[in-house]
Amino acid sequence: MSEMRFNPITLDWVVMAPDRAFRPDDFHRKDAVHPARAKHRDDCPFCTGNEAQTPAEIACMSAPDGSWLVRVIPNKYSVFDATTEMQRMKYGTFRSMSAAGVHEVVVEHPRHDLDLGEMDPAHLVLVLQMYRERYQVLRGHPLVESIVIFKNQGQRAGSSLEHSHSQITAAPVLSSQVCMRLQEARRFHELEGGCLYCTVLHEELLAEERIIEAGEAFVAFMPYAALSPYHTWLFPRKHEAAFDEISDGDIEELAGMLSRLLRRLKAAANAPDYNITIRSAPVGEVSGCFHWYISIVSRISQLAGFELGSGTYINSMRPERCAERVRGIVL
Repeated sequence: MSEMRFNPITLDWVVMAPDRAFRPDDFHRKDAVHPARAKHRDDCPFCTGNEAQTPAEIACMSAPDGSWLVRVIPNKYSVFDATTEMQRMKYGTFRSMSAAGVHEVVVEHPRHDLDLGEMDPAHLVLVLQMYRERYQVLRGHPLVESIVIFKNQGQRAGSSLEHSHSQITAAPVLSSQVCMRLQEARRFHELEGGCLYCTVLHEELLAEERIIEAGEAFVAFMPYAALSPYHTWLFPRKHEAAFDEISDGDIEELAGMLSRLLRRLKAAANAPDYNITIRSAPVGEVSGCFHWYISIVSRISQLAGFELGSGTYINSMRPERCAERVRGIVL
């Protein structure tokens, strides 16, 4: 039987309709083919030895022998203009402004054939440390209001290059998603007291059935009103508004948990394409109501007419079942 569930963080109503799935194992297709990738490709701009094919390096983490381990470069096809000048125009109801901001690419590993879940957790530590370093640098940009760190893994998730990489954008405005989340966090704080995110995490831990893994500093779970099959959140237990507040010790735990989670999702859902987003407080936010977290969306289902017309998502696999399947993967 279908039911509708409400997500108090995103304000989404989600229809849980498991009967729409032809059979439960539709999400674990045995006929899917995942061809092996080469360790190096001469035509890949992100592979070792092809550095001249990319814009000049912004930041780098290197091995003792001088070879690079993680690189950051400007996005060659940036959605923002690297300028500190802001121009606004208005004519009646028509408003526009210059797209001043920053768009960077994080090349996560020298090897072409490894995705995040296949990398050694010690290397994931370096990737997360680079995220934090770039976040701290970009928050000093004079026009930046919002910093988003995200990863598109696979074609269905929007990736155009096979070599594992992620992106960082620093924008001069806040998106409606960020504004809405911040507004709800403030409203909850005013009406109920405390943090909405901490409360949701506490109640998920009490419920237990959607928890995938709970560590000392982080908890991985599938939200009660998950938007789609295997939609997963990774929350820090400690109340921190912005991602760059994370400590070195917490980065080590996060790297291990993220590595295990991606490998489990790969096995449970047959290596789906996915998007990872680090949702963090706006630059300059001082209320302390926000609580940063990581969102992982597996690209198993796709939006259709109902979702586009109503703004309401349909999830054909309840998060309790997805969490049970993922927990059952033995690594």
